Order: sequence, then structure tokens, then C-alpha cells
Amino acid sequence: MPKFFYVARTKDGLKKTGVEEAPDQDSLLSKLQEQDLVVTSIINEEAEAKKEAAAKKPIFVSKSAIRRRHVRVNDLVLFARQLGTMLDAGVNLLKSLNIILRQTESEMLYQAINQVTKDVEQGASLAVALSKHPRIFSKLWVNLIETGEASGNLPMVLDRLAHYAEMKAAFQTKIISALIYPAILFIVAVGAIFFFVYKIIPTFAQLFSTFGMELPAPTKFFISLSKFLQHGIIFIIGGSILIFYLIRSYVNTEKGKENFDIITFKLPIIGYLFKAMAIETFTSELAMLLESGVPILYALDITQHSITNKVIEKAITDIKNNVREGKSLSEPMEKSGIFPPMVVQMTSIGEEIGELPKMFDSIAKFYESFIETFVTRLTLMFEPLMLVFMGGIIGFMVISMFLPIFDIATVGGMK
Repeated sequence: MPKFFYVARTKDGLKKTGVEEAPDQDSLLSKLQEQDLVVTSIINEEAEAKKEAAAKKPIFVSKSAIRRRHVRVNDLVLFARQLGTMLDAGVNLLKSLNIILRQTESEMLYQAINQVTKDVEQGASLAVALSKHPRIFSKLWVNLIETGEASGNLPMVLDRLAHYAEMKAAFQTKIISALIYPAILFIVAVGAIFFFVYKIIPTFAQLFSTFGMELPAPTKFFISLSKFLQHGIIFIIGGSILIFYLIRSYVNTEKGKENFDIITFKLPIIGYLFKAMAIETFTSELAMLLESGVPILYALDITQHSITNKVIEKAITDIKNNVREGKSLSEPMEKSGIFPPMVVQMTSIGEEIGELPKMFDSIAKFYESFIETFVTRLTLMFEPLMLVFMGGIIGFMVISMFLPIFDIATVGGMK
């Protein structure tokens, strides 16, 4: 019987190698899986030299397979679903990665999976191989896959990752779709006002200058505004770009980002929306991590590094310190002043009955529903308000321009 060299990992994540005799690769794979090993590579010793030479060559993928440069959420969902399904069916990791590689439509993802395949073939774990591509696979992905490899539940973890990515993508699509119409309406309103001030008012100004009459205050204001825009448009655009650059540079600093997040939470109406979105992200990620068997401290650490809000990140630091000392999560959550009483109470109950993942999942779903409803209602209110605002501003400008004409008509009539 031929001899096979294999690379595998134990449930504890330890690397194990060896040489076994077997009729074929599938027979050896079944034997190793019965020993609770996660097989990453099986190589026929007689063909090892040929395999190494082939590994140096890029795997051929037809040009028709790659359709775009960037990676979409659906690409990652498909990657996780396919890999989980094949591993669950008993296909070894290397063969699964090669199959997925030939179906990848994103050039960036293809290059990443190609390198991951080579790293795994050299004995690296899947998590370590994926961690070399942080632009595609986030810390959340890497840590969950590492947990799945260590526990032997990699197919289940991949399925949860795919489901989580699908849910987040669908949620973001709903929010963006709801905001598109108000954004277009706002742009049209600003454009109409700018056009009136920049193009229409100067025509009226030329007409009034021929009469040499004293103009009403509103008319003077809009004529002055029009002249300012005409002569200072370059300075306005340049100043706006400079202010935007300075604000962006400040927000990119540690202190600036924290102050920006504090301000967004305190904004009227939409401040609570930003807070709800941050809480939804925190609880949904924590729920998935805990359900996948990640220890609470490790789960908090992963969530802290993956979340972008500095206020929530600071609160997680206090929560971690409490948990490390053997205390509850709910106490520092309440002291932070960020989490509403409902979230604190549900967390406390979850700790008492040992159902934290379930409670966090319920909180995440509640806030997801709340955000959808809030955004929908806000956009419904925004439409009539924007129409009234646009109509009022343009109406006031039109009246201001016609006031001198009314005065001329009145004086002419008296004569």
C-alpha cells in the first residue's frame, strides 16, 4: 500500500504530522477523522516532489471566472457557506479551498485564497492563513475560525459566520435604501436654491440698478448673497475642502474619534439612532461569539477590537475588568450611562440563568427592528419637512425679488 504524509490538528489546536499506509487518501482521511483530528493536508510520498513543484505554480483560473476587482459581502458569504458545507461532508481543507478558488469571481479574494491555500499546504492553520489578509477577513472572522479549528466545530462556525454576514448585509441594505430618497430630495433642494441665488437673482439685480431706487432689506440681503457666491465661490469651495480635511484629520486621531462619537450620541433625534446602531453591533457580535463557544473575556476582547465606536470601546474595557475580577457584566454597563435600562436588565437576567448568548441575541434583534422602524419613520417625516423648507425658502426669495417691482408699480399708479 502507498504511504501518505499527513498534517492535522487536534481539538486543542495542536499540530500533528505523521506517515500512514492506506489504500487511498479518502481511507486515510476517514481513519484520521475517527481520531478527532482536523486534517489540513494529505500527501502521497511518491508524488511529493511533483506536488511541491506544482505548488509553486499559480492555480489556473479562467479569465471568465474573475469578474471584478473588489470583494463584496456576498463573496465572503459564499466562501464561508461553501467551505463549511464541504468540510462537513468530509472533504479535506486543501481540496475544499482549491474548489472554491476556481469559482471565485473577485480578483482580490482569489489572490487571498490562493495564498491561504499555499500557507495551509505548508502546515499553517486556516485562522493563521486568513489573518494575513486583514483587509478581507476581519479579526472577528479570524478569531471565530480559530475557535472552530480548536473545538473541531469549524463547519458550524463557518455557517454562523455566513448567516451573520448575510443578516448584516441585508440590514445595511434596508437602511441605505430608506435613506436614498431623502438624500436625493435634499440635494435637489440645495441645488434649486443655489441655482436661484447664483443665476436668477443677478438678473433682478441688473434690472433694479437701472431704477436707482432704495431696495427693501430682504432684497438687499439676497442680492449681496448672490454677489458673494459669484465672486467668492472658489474660496467657499476651497474653504469647505480645507475644513473637511482638518475635521477628518482630527477625527482620525484617538482623542478626536472619541470626542466625535460622544458628540454623535448627544445629537438631537439622530443621536439615539447612532447609539442604537452601536449597541446592536456590540450585542450581535457578542451573541455570535458566545454561541460559538468563545470564552466571555476573549469574546469581549474580539468585540472591542472590531467595533468602531470609541465610547462603546471604553465601556467594554470596564466590562472586561469587572469580568476578570469575577464580577457581573451588567454593573459596569449601567455605570457607563450608554446602555439603556432594558439592556442592563436583560444582561443581568442572562447572567443569572446562564443564557447570555440568547439574551444578547434578543437585544440585537430588538435594536435591529427599532433602527429599521426609526429610519423609516424619519424618512417619512423628512419628505414633507424638506418640501416645506424648500418651498418656504424659494418662496421668500421670490417675494423678496418682487417687492421692489410692487413698489415701482405702486409709485407708477400714484402718478
